[in-house]
Amino acid sequence: MNATENVKIKKETKNKIRVDFDRTSAWTRFRLKYLSLRFLGTVIFKLFRLVLLLGVSYVILFPFISKIASSFMDPLDFVDSTVKLIPKNPTLNTYKQIIVENKYVEALINTTILSLLCGLIQTFVCCVIGYGFGKYKFRGHKILFALMLFTMIVPHQTLQLSLFMKFKYFDIFGILGLLGMDTIDLTNTYWPMAILSITGLAFKNGLYIYMMRQFFRGVPDSLEESAYIDGSGTFRTFIQIILPLSVPMMITVFLFAFSWQWTDTFYTGLFFTGRNSILLSKIITIPRTLDVTYAGGNLFSAAIRNTCGLLIIAPLIVIYLFCQRYLIQGIERSGITGE
Repeated sequence: MNATENVKIKKETKNKIRVDFDRTSAWTRFRLKYLSLRFLGTVIFKLFRLVLLLGVSYVILFPFISKIASSFMDPLDFVDSTVKLIPKNPTLNTYKQIIVENKYVEALINTTILSLLCGLIQTFVCCVIGYGFGKYKFRGHKILFALMLFTMIVPHQTLQLSLFMKFKYFDIFGILGLLGMDTIDLTNTYWPMAILSITGLAFKNGLYIYMMRQFFRGVPDSLEESAYIDGSGTFRTFIQIILPLSVPMMITVFLFAFSWQWTDTFYTGLFFTGRNSILLSKIITIPRTLDVTYAGGNLFSAAIRNTCGLLIIAPLIVIYLFCQRYLIQGIERSGITGE
């Protein structure tokens, strides 16, 4: 046996040993990774988490899915025991009658105008008040801030009668009475909501002021000091420097104010009492052409009300899909997440 053959045999032996070692190492790695109690525990935990998330998702989503499905059902489907979620006679008649008879389009326009008015005013007013609480330490600011927080826990029903009488017989500091003039009836107009928004006393304004105050407390004082050194006044600094920085937070406050006003039933039911005041909160009624009294009519009536609710919240869902990034960013910067 020559030297060449010896070298060849040695190489073949080394290759065989390497292959056997690789096979052994692969099996060892597989055994340690997949045939261990740690891997088994990880699999069980992930399966448990998956089942839990599916269950929670089902509990949350099933009511919406059932309401959406029932909105497309014909009255006959509610007396058919074989119909669960998928209608046998799908129809858009429910949507059509709600839009036509309940004047959905008119209510949508009126509610949009009112919500935009209140949202914009409340955003700016709460921004100014929050900036004052966050950056200025004046005498009595702690007491005023405590009173502002107190407005968040006062039940609105305790102020219901006084609010209605105030705007039903509106008088500016009693001036009209002193002049012998009649009071002004502001009900069934946008003025009560506008006045409450301008004065910072509207629905949930305490929360918005708190959010803006927490945000402004996180703004470095050096920005304002630099502006003051350059000769900028307080108002100019607020408009040109502070407001551009607070745009994400202002968008968040606006979305909250807009959404709460959109779905509000307390103030709108209090101040808009006339038949000509058509808002989305008042369209949750059964159209005359859909008012039935046969078996299953109660289920159909409930489905009609649910459909009205779906039509009310549909614009809010669209807005959220486009603005969720700003909403989450604003909440993170507001200081109310516990960070």
